[in-house]
Amino acid sequence: MSSMKEDIKEILFSEEELRKKIKEIGTQISKDYEGKELMLVGILKGSVPFMADLLKEVTIPCTMDFMAVSSYANSTKSSGVVRILKDLDFEIEGKHVLIVEDIIDSGTTLSYLIEYLKGRGAESIEIACLLSKPERRKVEIDVKYTGYVVPDYFLVGYGLDYAEKYRNLPYVGILKEEVYK
Repeated sequence: MSSMKEDIKEILFSEEELRKKIKEIGTQISKDYEGKELMLVGILKGSVPFMADLLKEVTIPCTMDFMAVSSYANSTKSSGVVRILKDLDFEIEGKHVLIVEDIIDSGTTLSYLIEYLKGRGAESIEIACLLSKPERRKVEIDVKYTGYVVPDYFLVGYGLDYAEKYRNLPYVGILKEEVYK
């Protein structure tokens, strides 16, 4: 892990800061969805750490599922073409769906995903993201729960990757430019 740490220019959010923020989000979700049939839908692979920790903080009964959606491949920029690599295993009809995402960048993928899921009869579809980069938006996205609004840096750690690496860092850090350029 030492070589990964050397690739980090700066730690943006520590493990402790992330834990505190996720507890706040989980508490709010529990209040907002009390008495409702809630399904958390994690977007693979980046959402896994956030989803796992968020589930621990949601105190109401809920179910979970995952989707794998891609518009990046191994690039640092979205291609704009969205592909569903893994669809839901369970029905969402009549349920309140909360899409759990690690970061919202251009908004292209989530916009497509929301439209795709709307036709399945969900009671509601909302979004929880750990990180949001509004200055990169190409499509406006209404996000119900946002952990942090972040500047346009290349971020890694806590599920965020560069070419499938760095996801296992316990914090969110800024990747040094020389690593990805």
